[in-house]
Amino acid sequence: MMAKLSQDELLAQFENLTLIELAEFVKAFEEKFDVTAAAPVAVGIAGPAVPAEVVEEQDEFDVILEGAGDKKIQVIKEVRTLTSLGLKEAKDLVDTAGAKVLEKVAKDVAEKAKAALEGAGAKVTVK
Repeated sequence: MMAKLSQDELLAQFENLTLIELAEFVKAFEEKFDVTAAAPVAVGIAGPAVPAEVVEEQDEFDVILEGAGDKKIQVIKEVRTLTSLGLKEAKDLVDTAGAKVLEKVAKDVAEKAKAALEGAGAKVTVK
């Protein structure tokens, strides 16, 4: 029979796994014990009663071009890289203050697009 591992010993073993190996382990664990390893939602903490407000985390973002700055050609190139727009369409979009470059994209996509556009000299907002 195998010696029981402490929580610290188990964590030390998991530290050596790749993300793929860990994901496979979680899947196998869920199947073996017929459970879901989703993170539990914190219901409340002892203390004064505070009305629970449901705050939905935003999962879709719009990348809005506020202004092209002084390197307009670079910004147009970035817009074309981020979208499937042609040269004229990208130029028209860059000339329009408040234009949406990307709509309803994931947070990481929006952040990368913002960084790329700002790197080209544009003023960008993510909403």
